[in-house]
Amino acid sequence: FLIDWINATLKQEHIVVKSLEEDLFDGLVLHHLLEHLGSLKLDVDKIALTEKKQRQKLSVILEAVAKCLQLEANQLKWSVESILSKDLLSTLHLLVAIAKHFQPDLAIPANVQVETITIEVIIVFIFATMDYGILSQGLICLKLGRNVADDAFDELFSRAPDRLDAVKQVFLQFVNQHVGKLGLNVKDIESQFADGVILLLLIGQLEGYFLNLRDFFLTPASPTEMLHNVNLALDLLTDGGLLNFSVNSE
Repeated sequence: FLIDWINATLKQEHIVVKSLEEDLFDGLVLHHLLEHLGSLKLDVDKIALTEKKQRQKLSVILEAVAKCLQLEANQLKWSVESILSKDLLSTLHLLVAIAKHFQPDLAIPANVQVETITIEVIIVFIFATMDYGILSQGLICLKLGRNVADDAFDELFSRAPDRLDAVKQVFLQFVNQHVGKLGLNVKDIESQFADGVILLLLIGQLEGYFLNLRDFFLTPASPTEMLHNVNLALDLLTDGGLLNFSVNSE
């Protein structure tokens, strides 16, 4: 119903929506819809190609919607992040609210219920060494949804978080020992490895690779560029026989 309503509303602008999740997240259709229904002139670009610009555009659009509908922040059933991440339920709430406000006589199907399923991702750190007391010989593998032997699992969490912090320090020392030769210093594994740059440079140092600067982004400016770097690093590890299980680059 909502897809048909949007397409009928924006027919003269030659806009055709086929999927609410895929066609509304970047703000383009919402922009046209608000301009057509509410005669709103929004100070945003018609087309936002980067995630940063899409987020900025959605922020302006959703602020305008909240103002028109006279809704407080705690009344909103959507957000910039939920729309940008293609959350269908948030998108439905937003479109129904817009439709009811600007076209109150619209025969929206009544008593629609949505069943939602929340999936919890459980991350398990598996700590395995020849001797649990020797952290410098430790190995941490990140696995998702995999059964773990009780002794290794219990051993890890019986001593957490101190043991995990100690293992992190061992790896920080290991990383800095090698990337320090390039004038780099890693202080936080989670954040500084996210864009793939340190990972690539570390692999290059350890394996003696010459990494052409044209093959990766030294200063990635978007999630796409970061993902490119991580994928390249994983490919190098796989080709070198160092990675024998699947890793989600995202």
